[in-house]
Amino acid sequence: MTGTPPAAEPDEDRWRARVRAPRVTLPRWARDAPDRCLYRSNASGTWELYAWDRAAGTHRQVTRRPHGTWTGAVDPSGAWIWWFADRDGGEFGVWMRQPFDGGPDEPATTLEPAYPAGLALGADGLAVVGRAAADGSSVHVCRPGAEPVPVYAHQADARVAALSHDGTLIAVAHGEHGDSRHPALRVLRTDGTTVADLHDGPGLGLTACAFGPAAGDGRLLVEHERRGRAEPLLWDVRTGEVREITLDLPGETAADWYPDGSALLVSHTRHARDELYRYDLRSGELTRIPTPPGSIGVPLDRIADAATVRPDGTVEYAWSSAAEPPVVRSTGTGVLLSPPGPPCPPSVPVEDVWVDGPGGPVHALVSRPPGWTAPGACVFEVHGGPIGFDADIFDPSVAAWVDHGFAVVQVNYRGSTGYGAQWRDAIEGRPGLTELEDVEAVRDWAVASGLADPRHLVLTGRSWGGYLTLLGLGTRPSNWAVGVAAMPVADYLAAYEDEMEELRAYDRSLFGGSPDEVPERYRASSPLTYADRVTAPLMIIAGENDPRCPIRQIDNYIARIAGLGLEHEVYRYDAGHGSLVAGERIRQIAATVGFARKHVRSLSPHPSGGTA
Repeated sequence: MTGTPPAAEPDEDRWRARVRAPRVTLPRWARDAPDRCLYRSNASGTWELYAWDRAAGTHRQVTRRPHGTWTGAVDPSGAWIWWFADRDGGEFGVWMRQPFDGGPDEPATTLEPAYPAGLALGADGLAVVGRAAADGSSVHVCRPGAEPVPVYAHQADARVAALSHDGTLIAVAHGEHGDSRHPALRVLRTDGTTVADLHDGPGLGLTACAFGPAAGDGRLLVEHERRGRAEPLLWDVRTGEVREITLDLPGETAADWYPDGSALLVSHTRHARDELYRYDLRSGELTRIPTPPGSIGVPLDRIADAATVRPDGTVEYAWSSAAEPPVVRSTGTGVLLSPPGPPCPPSVPVEDVWVDGPGGPVHALVSRPPGWTAPGACVFEVHGGPIGFDADIFDPSVAAWVDHGFAVVQVNYRGSTGYGAQWRDAIEGRPGLTELEDVEAVRDWAVASGLADPRHLVLTGRSWGGYLTLLGLGTRPSNWAVGVAAMPVADYLAAYEDEMEELRAYDRSLFGGSPDEVPERYRASSPLTYADRVTAPLMIIAGENDPRCPIRQIDNYIARIAGLGLEHEVYRYDAGHGSLVAGERIRQIAATVGFARKHVRSLSPHPSGGTA
């Protein structure tokens, strides 16, 4: 018998407490009323929106819905809170609004339900609303007392990216050139006339961040990839002048404005960790803003959701590490905002590992239970995206595995953001199969180094990670003892037929065409193609109302493996692509860990008291 996992049950309250523990996101403040803020919290047991009046020192829950509420905004005046009302977590719905001080909800516009494609709020009730539907994308200008005016429509994927301070210019990110993974930018007036276009060409994307923070400022802050990684530039849309900001930092960067327009707040990501800087636009001086080692925001957050500068120059940011739970910090006061209730239990730090892979060095993060000795049971927790990435960030799911005696390995495979555009785009034309080459390289390292017992390897993931789990179990069946795939793409051809148009456009960019144009690529990358090769026991977790990984294609896969007599379990839940309800998240983690433990039995106790 090898490995160190245990006989005694872990402290069941500890891992559940991490999911239940109240937490808050970074407050977003009203531009012209900075004491009026909006944030998300799970204090009620479900993620909902909360209003915070800093001047009065009061907090108020804004939304109360069975499946929770994730998307919202406060208008520049601080008078209204907008929130997106979807149905049963399915992401299809309408914008509602509520007075900041409380009152009845009301429809914010007369637009028909759609998938959201960006929202920008201006002064005097102006709203620019992006919509995505089966016939393509559209942008509408909405003013109080008037019918919405369409100012942009195209079959390609597009979304509202920014609105100028004076409400006269709208930035739209679009894939009209046929590649939604590398969008171009168009700036429109509110009557729909085009002011300027910016497109860097094939394989080079542009992300609009925000217009300059003053009336009449035509500078648009943009992230570009001209040197193979994300970096900022300033584009004056009225003159066409482009100023690239060279920061001489080794990783990828994102930026936002200081409120007076004199500087940029820069977020720098390298090797799964973040740091903040102030960049003076006049002198070019770059000054580090002290922050603890770890992650600021969560992977792929817009910088405005991860860090912000208050009018007095104070920087506020959301922070966590693998060991330390999330907190909202301020350079002025330390901890800025603490939710009520018991504190979240900490976990263990991650170790960095670099493994030679077929496409270059692969970065992985390893979490080990206290007192754990190798070789033992290991979980490969594969991130979603595919352009997501694993970071030194607090994750209750990873911590739950650790509590139960498993070491956890997280792989930033090709396709991940944070390692340059070439690494991110290396999966194009051969998605799924390319990522698994990197996962296999790290898996082989884990076995050869003595970390992992090859008889007790678990492959699991959510969304794109769930897809890679199914594909990995089928293409490399001898590598894994058990698999758990949550919200996966399982039958890619059926998924393409049923998913939202935004994701169809993404798939066309990823595969180099539609299933009609390149059917062999979709079949080669579809888990259903390899279902008859799966040997490991498998659990599949699926949302009934998921628009991203629709239920029909998952049912197709389940029917196939059931017909083959493969040992499997199915966990279905009544929501969309994941759940905002703490109780449901606990049930899913318990089902996942319980299924793995049932099939990893020949393991002995370790000192921490967890089990595998």
